[in-house]
Amino acid sequence: MSLTLIVFSGAAVRLTGSGLGCSDWPRCTSSSLRPPLNTYSLIEFSNRIFVVLVTVTALAAWLGTYLRRPRSPRRRDLRLLGASLPLGVLAQAVIGGESVLYKLAPVWVMAHYWLSMVILVAAFELWHRSRLEPEDLGRPGADRWTVLYVRALVVGAAAVLVLGSIATAAGPHAGASGTGQLVHRLGWWGAETLRRLVVAHGLLVTSLGLATIGAWWAARRRGAGEELVRTLTLLCLLLAAQGLVGIAQYALALPTEIVWVHVVLATLTWIGYVHAWVAAGPLPRSRRRWRERQGSPPRPAPRPTATR
Repeated sequence: MSLTLIVFSGAAVRLTGSGLGCSDWPRCTSSSLRPPLNTYSLIEFSNRIFVVLVTVTALAAWLGTYLRRPRSPRRRDLRLLGASLPLGVLAQAVIGGESVLYKLAPVWVMAHYWLSMVILVAAFELWHRSRLEPEDLGRPGADRWTVLYVRALVVGAAAVLVLGSIATAAGPHAGASGTGQLVHRLGWWGAETLRRLVVAHGLLVTSLGLATIGAWWAARRRGAGEELVRTLTLLCLLLAAQGLVGIAQYALALPTEIVWVHVVLATLTWIGYVHAWVAAGPLPRSRRRWRERQGSPPRPAPRPTATR
């Protein structure tokens, strides 16, 4: 939960123009750890304080992988995933610091968001695995074709996030409007950069949405597990809401509040795709093995035809 909330608060920092409210790192200014008494500095400093809470929860999750009962050396997977959380938060702190020192250069800000999405994958996988025994982890939630389909969707969702963050790096929300500092924006095609990126992003999102509807239909038709079908259903609803918000924000010239909602929905949608990957389970070697896992008897072999 805290790893998701820090994404929301980070987006709020940028969209309120408070990204350079603290102009130095790890101190807020070159001479003081405390922020100046103005709105933008207090917003940025509050986000930094929230990082401390996120670090504590990440360390607690890692410690919990050693304290769970019964202890089992087979749960080395949980300990590795748990360790990745505080390490990821530490890496985020470094990248966030570089973002400030390089005056919100697009490459650092985009990397900051991308790493957040990777950490969410590790956190979700830790939560999922902690609910299951080791022998249950190898149980597929769908047949081979459906699992491959869902995994392709996750790759597509990652591409949508990357392209969306690139489009944001060409847009008007540079993150430093409150302090009045000039922040470089992407301008590969001059004045046409933002429009081209938004169109490309919209086409990719539309393709992903149609593919997700297809996955939902296929999962129902091919007897996938209830968890996967339910997750794909929620994903379709999230994508519909995201599409409406995306159209509204572009038509209204990217107002701050709607852009923030767009980022929130994008993060929740990404978590949904990660959940779909996990719910689909490992890749079965064949459809026959999938049927056996589900408890269905194998189909009888055809009787040989008598020859005269």
